[in-house]
Amino acid sequence: MNQVVLRPPFSQLWAGLDPFAEVEALQGKVLRELEGRRTLRFEIDGRGYFAKIHTGVGWREIFKNLTCLRLPVLGARNECQAIEHLERLGVNTMRMVAFGERGRNPAHRHSFIITEELAPTISLEDYCREWSSTPPEPALKRAFITRVAKIAKTMHENRMNHRDFYLCHFLLHTDPPPTPEALRVSIIDLHRAQIHAQAPASRWLRKDLAGLCFSSLGIGLTHRDLLRFLLVYFDAPLRDTLRDRAKLLAWLPNEAARLAKRDQRKSSTASAQKAAL
Repeated sequence: MNQVVLRPPFSQLWAGLDPFAEVEALQGKVLRELEGRRTLRFEIDGRGYFAKIHTGVGWREIFKNLTCLRLPVLGARNECQAIEHLERLGVNTMRMVAFGERGRNPAHRHSFIITEELAPTISLEDYCREWSSTPPEPALKRAFITRVAKIAKTMHENRMNHRDFYLCHFLLHTDPPPTPEALRVSIIDLHRAQIHAQAPASRWLRKDLAGLCFSSLGIGLTHRDLLRFLLVYFDAPLRDTLRDRAKLLAWLPNEAARLAKRDQRKSSTASAQKAAL
């Protein structure tokens, strides 16, 4: 299984060269390095790019995911397909400029994806962080809620779930400055996203919504804000949604609280390990 897609500037820079060797030779700031995957930011002619390089997760990790009923991420193809799917749907996301994949062995497949840096942007997690103490203009807040709800609705109605659906993976474009009438938000970090042959199982949609609910804790959202999200996402009269989705709406805050406790435990463990070094 070998495939390479190169777009400018890489179609010129790597013409006649081995793109797999070239991507391994890239120099930049390593943002994340895990077993079998490395993410780095680099620049070409003053323009920023991100490269995700996969060298295989190994059979042990594959079997571990399968025994937990999770589909393992085997390489960059998953993110490439997710980007193309969102582009067809008209949802703002990253722009892929290079993709490569080689090797038949799924445990050791070599692949990469390069995307343009979205700049200037700020994550919604950072942008909304002070909302509880410094609320935004009401019209702007409503516009944000509507935009995020529409992105979620479009994805879920078109056979896709994200699996890391947090505010930190929504990027707000800041040039020009956002207004209620002109608001551009892009969804990123798609390497775990799933595209299904039919509508995703409800558990995947619940997980996405729970992640969004968890990442929205503490930014000062009101009950009315929640109702606005539900009105857009379900596209039905609120009375019907509150009746028909009662179990989901009761489960979401409890699941968000569970995720918050899990996150706090991870942070405490990481802090303790750092202090012990």
